[in-house]
This record gives sequence, C-alpha cells and structure tokens, in this order.
Amino acid sequence: MLAIVDYDAGNLRSVQRACLRVGLDATISADPEVVVKAEKVIFPGVGSAVSAVDTLQSRGLDQALLECFQSGKPILGICLGLQIALEYTQEGNKQCLGIVAGACERFSFTDRTLKVPHIGWNELEIVRDHPMLKSVQSGDEFYFVHSYFACPESPDHIFGQTTYGDTTFTSVLGRDNFFATQFHLEKSGETGLRLLSGFAEWQGD
Repeated sequence: MLAIVDYDAGNLRSVQRACLRVGLDATISADPEVVVKAEKVIFPGVGSAVSAVDTLQSRGLDQALLECFQSGKPILGICLGLQIALEYTQEGNKQCLGIVAGACERFSFTDRTLKVPHIGWNELEIVRDHPMLKSVQSGDEFYFVHSYFACPESPDHIFGQTTYGDTTFTSVLGRDNFFATQFHLEKSGETGLRLLSGFAEWQGD
C-alpha cells in the first residue's frame, strides 16, 4: 500500500489521480500509523511551510515520516515536501524535518520583471544519475509553483537543478531512500507521469 501524507497542504486528490494513472493504488491519510505501515510514502504539499510543519507535528506525522525514512522505505517528496525535508526554512524561521542537511531560502531579485513566486514551466538539468530519473532527461520541462528554494549542504544530495532569472536552484534532491522534486509531478503532464511511474519500481536503493 502507498500512503499520501495528509497534513492540510493541498493538491492531494490530484496527486492521487496521477498515481492511479500510472498504476499506483494510493491512500490519502492523516493517520501516522497508516503512514508508518505503508510500503511507500508520497509527501506532497503546497502553501505555507509554517502551518504545514505545525500540522505535521500536531498529528504526529513528522515522527511517522522520520520513522519511514529510518526504516528504509521509499519516500517521494513533492514541492513543499522537498522543502520541509530540510533542516530549516527562512519562511517563518521554522525548524523542519532534517532528513537532508540544509535550508530553504526565498527568491530575491533586483530585476523587477522576475516575479515571486516562480510559477510555470521550466527546464530540469540533471546533474547526477538516480534510478528515479531514468525516464527523463536534461531539458525536459516541469511545472513549478514556489517562492522558496532548497539549499542542501552537500552536493551529494543534489540530483537536478533549474535556473530562474540569475538563480540556479536545486530542483531534485535525494538522500538514501528519500527522493524529492521541487516541481509538481502531478501537474507536469506525461513527463511528470513518467517520473512518477518510476516510483512504482524504485525500492529506495
């Protein structure tokens, strides 16, 4: 069974529908016991990191996710799920899960034509091989909606990057059995579905 973590961070049904399209039977759950017992976990999200972390903690889902990671089961983070996996975010000066060492910073541009949040299609540049990336290639476009971006401490955790304005940021990161994308797989058409279908095969190694 695959669990989609419900922490009131939106777009869960669209993630579930995308899973069904690639043959993944996914259950949406806010119950930490269901998440811990799942064979695989999807950790999606949009919106405020502050309220998201507070909700995770109030429901015990933060500890459930850490237990899943420590047990070695495959976890897929999407957008806010990527950001909260880091240690800290500038948004609300909030401590996060700490699965990956590093922090989230806010886009800041002197060029006023560059809007924040970064919304729309943009290219992925693959910088390191990963089993989850075998069905996509550099130059493929994905759909982004975010104001903050990940800054992992170690380059070993960076698998893909994207450039917006004069900022090149981490758009795919991973550590062991945790893999995450800043872009929305469920909103990225057939290319996103190809990557999502890889999660059905990936065993977290």
